[in-house]
Amino acid sequence: MARGSTRPTSRDVAQAAGVSQAAVSLVLGGKWRGRVSEATAQRVREAARDLGYRPNLAARNLRLGRTRTVLLVVPALTTEFFAGVYTGAARVAAEHGFGVVLYPSPEGIGPARDPFASAQAALDGVIASSMAADALTAIRGDQLPLVMLDSDPEGSLGAATVNLDIADGVRQIAEHLLALGHRRFLHLAADVPSWTFEVRARELAARVGGVPGASLRTARAPISIDGARAAAEAALAAPGPRPTAVVCDDDKLAAGAYKAARRLGLRVPDDLSVTGLDDLALATAIDPELTTVRLDAELFGERGMRALLAVLEGRTPEAGDIPVRLVVRGSTAPPR
Repeated sequence: MARGSTRPTSRDVAQAAGVSQAAVSLVLGGKWRGRVSEATAQRVREAARDLGYRPNLAARNLRLGRTRTVLLVVPALTTEFFAGVYTGAARVAAEHGFGVVLYPSPEGIGPARDPFASAQAALDGVIASSMAADALTAIRGDQLPLVMLDSDPEGSLGAATVNLDIADGVRQIAEHLLALGHRRFLHLAADVPSWTFEVRARELAARVGGVPGASLRTARAPISIDGARAAAEAALAAPGPRPTAVVCDDDKLAAGAYKAARRLGLRVPDDLSVTGLDDLALATAIDPELTTVRLDAELFGERGMRALLAVLEGRTPEAGDIPVRLVVRGSTAPPR
């Protein structure tokens, strides 16, 4: 690098790595596979790091006609789950020279105001949770390359869908509770019109309905601890045999079920088993700690961003749902 120069150039990186400027562009643009060797790519990255080289993205974007900006549309950030999704998406985006703008739908679910004068001019693509799908209309995000998260693959707006294996998570919960001997179930369901919650309800009904003598009631609640407490308390105090297990659509609803049980003089898990679905920090903050299904939010975000990159490059995104895992803790036990 020339004496007195304040900013290293791609030519400096090429000289330091002993390669052409074209090879530097391929490596730092993430398009080197099959065109230069892994060893050469590593040498270029090390040279760029040692020199403190940063590509001039503004100039490159003008040449490509791209902003290298992606919008992540999620419900209001009321739990850390979607923060994890953002972290995963942003990590993959950064590896490919993209930035991610996080757009929480202000009301959590439903339409939202357009944050851009023209989304199509400002963005290269959109990743959106099905729980915030209505917000896409306001920002005209459905007119851009779009990847949907937690969305019905058969009826998705997007060019690709990325899903957690929620159905298998519910299967694992049902099998765990049935094996403990539970036959009377309450489903504390999120009162949200979203495919991901429809999957939970459908799978639980199928599992419980396949066992002779088993019964299932449903109570709907907003995704809040107080709303869940009120719905669970009413359902547990209703006439007839009381459920021995409460299956909750997420961990916040489960915390509400705990409060309902306490108000009714019921002990978890002695009188009532409770399960969640998320494995948020909340799951180990309540007592007893919550049996729940762990969803890998960061991997979810990573897969969403990789799928969008594939769409932008004309490739087929990775197929298959992301595995989930039951974590058994202290909130479940055999019924009395």
